[in-house]
Amino acid sequence: MSTEEHTIVNLEDWLRTDPGQYVQAWEQASLDALVADVFGYHALQVGLPAMDLLRSNRMPFKAYTGTILPEASQATGWTAVILAEPELLPFESQSVDLLVLPHILESACDPHQVLREVERVLVPEGRVVISGFNPWSLWGIRNCMPYMQQWLPQPTQDLVSLPRLKDWLKLLSFDIDRGRFGCYLPAFSSKKWMDRFAFMEHAGDRWWPVCGGVYVVSAVKRVPGMRLMTPGWKSRKVRARTRQAVAGVAVQQKIVTKLTPTRGQDSQN
Repeated sequence: MSTEEHTIVNLEDWLRTDPGQYVQAWEQASLDALVADVFGYHALQVGLPAMDLLRSNRMPFKAYTGTILPEASQATGWTAVILAEPELLPFESQSVDLLVLPHILESACDPHQVLREVERVLVPEGRVVISGFNPWSLWGIRNCMPYMQQWLPQPTQDLVSLPRLKDWLKLLSFDIDRGRFGCYLPAFSSKKWMDRFAFMEHAGDRWWPVCGGVYVVSAVKRVPGMRLMTPGWKSRKVRARTRQAVAGVAVQQKIVTKLTPTRGQDSQN
């Protein structure tokens, strides 16, 4: 078993625990809201086959790809299932409208290459949605404390902070348009204690919004020099309004010219 496969299995095992179920419910609700109004033809989820993060999207083609194939019960909602590395997506350039990457940058061997592949396969104005663990949170701090057992799933790479991810996306001409943090509870492993501190979810979102244990971010691929084509009837309306405005200005200038006396008239008066 490869290192990447072992990491992904660890993440799936962790998601079955009480804090993992808490994260899974928050991410599912957040991603449902982010992808619901994304339109196009082809949507793709990379990794984490236990969760269907495209279920609220209405694109006709929704596929899954990853290093581990989903089980038969998990594959029923996908139009296609492809076995592939996230660093080498087997799709044509500019062929995908929506990409969802749940915790892929933490488990990939080369996260920069993953983002380069995302930029390659996305169409202009296509969207990528990324989720990850926040290293600057109560969970991230707990995970780094010496002489204590690892709290979060052990990643192949260091956890990617949101400012760092924004820099990477900016270099690839992506614009961040939406995102949020969540899961502000302390690192409790028991649902009993998690329920007692449930109030921190609302308090954290208000008072320390950048310290959530998990983040999701949505970014749009921008293409320099690209101009959106509007329908012809809109262009005709704009040209008609422009001609009307120019004609109105010309009429006003004629009226002002007639009403304003010349110098010769002024001297005679």
